[in-house]
Amino acid sequence: MPPIIMILGLLFVALFVLVTVLEKYGKKRSDEELSQISRFIFPLVGIVLLAQLLYMLFR
Repeated sequence: MPPIIMILGLLFVALFVLVTVLEKYGKKRSDEELSQISRFIFPLVGIVLLAQLLYMLFR
């Protein structure tokens, strides 16, 4: 079996286990907490994209 298929299989199993455990034992968050967290998502994604672009240009 090619190694890439084994890696993808392991990642899928790990993701499945992680999601089920987090759904069972995870803390429920209020809408206010989620809105505070979500307002940082787009700036962080932009910073990461800019950093990756600069890395690719000056590599």
